[in-house]
Amino acid sequence: MTARNTLGTVTRFAINYKSSSSSAAAAARESVVETALKLPASEDSTGQLSVWSILNCGTASDLQETDDAESLEKERDLPWFPKALQHSKVVPRERKSRHCFGDKQVVRFDKLVDMCSKNIGTEATLHVFSKIKKETGVKGSNALIKKCIEGARIATDEVDAEKHMQVAFGIFKSMKEQGFPLEEETYGPFLEYLIDMGMTKEFCFFCGVIKNGNPSSLTRLGYYEMMLWIRVNHEEKIRELCNDIESYDGVNKSLLQENYLLALCESDQRKEIVQLFESMDITEFSSPNTVARIFKCLGRLLLESFAEKVLLEFKACDGAAGNTSNLIYSYVVGILNLAVEDVISKFRNLHTKLEVTPSSVSYEKLIIYCCDSLRVHVALELVDEMFELGLTFSLKALHSILQASSENCDFNLVHQIYSVIKRGNLRPNSETFRSMINLCVKMKDYVGAYSMLHDLEKMKVKPTVAMYNAIMVGYFREKNMSRGLQVLKEMKVANIKPDSQTFSHLITNCNSEEDINMYYEEMKQSGIQATKHVFMALINAYAACGQFEKAKQVLLDKGIPGKSFYEIRSVLVQALASHGQLSNAFDIYEKIKEAGCSLEPKAVISLIEHLQSDEVALSRLLPLLETLKDPNYWLDGCLRIILYCVRYKHLRTAVNLLEQVRDQVCTDELALEVIFDKVFSFIAESESSLQFGLDLLYAMKSELGLTPSRKCLDFLLHACVSAKDLQSSVFVWQEYQATGLPYNTLSFLRMYQALLASGDRKAAKVLEHKIPKDDPHVRSIIEACKLTYLKKKEKNKTKKKKKTNMSKLT
Repeated sequence: MTARNTLGTVTRFAINYKSSSSSAAAAARESVVETALKLPASEDSTGQLSVWSILNCGTASDLQETDDAESLEKERDLPWFPKALQHSKVVPRERKSRHCFGDKQVVRFDKLVDMCSKNIGTEATLHVFSKIKKETGVKGSNALIKKCIEGARIATDEVDAEKHMQVAFGIFKSMKEQGFPLEEETYGPFLEYLIDMGMTKEFCFFCGVIKNGNPSSLTRLGYYEMMLWIRVNHEEKIRELCNDIESYDGVNKSLLQENYLLALCESDQRKEIVQLFESMDITEFSSPNTVARIFKCLGRLLLESFAEKVLLEFKACDGAAGNTSNLIYSYVVGILNLAVEDVISKFRNLHTKLEVTPSSVSYEKLIIYCCDSLRVHVALELVDEMFELGLTFSLKALHSILQASSENCDFNLVHQIYSVIKRGNLRPNSETFRSMINLCVKMKDYVGAYSMLHDLEKMKVKPTVAMYNAIMVGYFREKNMSRGLQVLKEMKVANIKPDSQTFSHLITNCNSEEDINMYYEEMKQSGIQATKHVFMALINAYAACGQFEKAKQVLLDKGIPGKSFYEIRSVLVQALASHGQLSNAFDIYEKIKEAGCSLEPKAVISLIEHLQSDEVALSRLLPLLETLKDPNYWLDGCLRIILYCVRYKHLRTAVNLLEQVRDQVCTDELALEVIFDKVFSFIAESESSLQFGLDLLYAMKSELGLTPSRKCLDFLLHACVSAKDLQSSVFVWQEYQATGLPYNTLSFLRMYQALLASGDRKAAKVLEHKIPKDDPHVRSIIEACKLTYLKKKEKNKTKKKKKTNMSKLT
């Protein structure tokens, strides 16, 4: 396997950056917020304002009132903070009922904020949005607050974190002044941050502010308060809250119990969980989602007796049978380290033991759970069980199976999935058929794909352009251009109009500039708006045809969406690099940097990949690596540069990069082992890299404190065979013992080969007697080694002797 082909395999390992907050950082941040907020005068016996005390008092007059608006005025001013968010104009309370954004708009706004923050920074983003004439509204403000708190979490110093939090508090203040409702989406990120930083005083003050702005949030604040005391390990306060809620007899008792128990469960407080379970009726909880989360935690803590007891209580409630089945599902999937088959077995056993009838919903959740683990065959077996039990099966679960089949390359299951549709009398939609046609195409079953197209009328589903596009892409993927173009004709016959995706596929697979221009003009005449994919297709197609100037000119098109400009520009860099135009690619890359923007990760990887043949490219490669922020892309780029260092013998840089891999990215020993195996595999494949490998082995042990794996030594011994180096072979052979790795058949065979290759026939004969020869393959390898190294030498010796005799005769 080549180095390039295995990079993707290595990067599939889950790599996470280490994150932790020190107590010193928490203390420093506490002082920052203390100066920004005025703490309330009223505190409990521990010096803190308790959510419990607020609830227990019943009325706000029982507490010493604090003017929170006045307190927020005490924040330190930031000269760069948008004036639009600093105004103090009082807005009528009617504004609370006004919503400026719908749910879909919220998602778009979040993406817009993320994109702006990525390109121009949080500070500039806030300034830009302050200039927008249209009101930002609740959802927009929440997105900005969330972005500020994210910035504070990843800040490298206290000053930077302080700036982010001051801006967040300013937005919060502005929302309060405008009369916006202070819901959990607004205050939740604040409280989570204060909890994580251990800021107890600031937390309690902020709870008071929230309570004054939204009295109905009191019970929900109980969840955050319990999480705070758990975070700071204040056992006395935890016990106090648990004891007080048992004796409390107010109207909000059930809601407060619900939130306390959820916090305890999520923090694995086993003792307190048991205490609360003894004194409460969980069947009275109002939120089914909360109850499901609690049962998932019970599974994680293996509190099966409590789970069974409460499940029986739910079963006894009228109309709760279906809900009981759902809770059984929540419990079994919460149990850690259970294989999918064991989860299913536990699910069945609990239903049988408690005499609960499984519900369609719980079965579908179990099917989706299997799909998330890519166990598609098991999911289909559960579908059969549902039909046998007379349960109904939904299209949503079917789509999960289709998606998992695609991700796991189980394309051949598409016909079995299609039979499920017919057996369950489901009503598939166009997306269902598109997914099934796509699976047929991926396994090159075009007959099956067209058969499904013909079945559309029977299923009362209209054909879509996406279905034809899936078939077209399949033919283009196989370089069957004529058949791909035939699909375009079939679309026109079926009166299906091509879309932008159709034209992007056509343009990408053009072989000439004339065809590119023809399809682009046809698209424009059809009134189809060019998307970013079309412009990317134009760039790649022109570059493939050698028309590099044309590819550059695509960026001048006025139809390019502004938000996609730099993404399309990155594609241009990637296309130029892929076709040997490194100089042009780097010129554009420099312009992107000058504009204060970043290159897309795929384009950076492309630059790194195409610099591999340049012996003096190291000074370019390392800065490129620094631009990769995503850990997976960083690891991919880092591995490529390490292999470059192997190729051109840059040992010190390779060791430094491997050290970064160990310290910054890899938290999994197995993943780290695979990375080193990949490097030594490349050494084994490379000529004249043996000494580099030995030096790297020494650095790995002495500098990085790592033990080489068996594969590392196997690859190194293979390099010794190629180099015919007896001394190095003996050294590596001794390393197996030094690292506590027993010799196996493969290592014996490699060493046998190394001894023969280096000419030590006597040692090879001794070692041969130690090799187990029960396996016929082992015997054939030994004979092949003899044929390669012994008979070849004898043949060369005979030729040399004959040549000497001939010279004597003459």
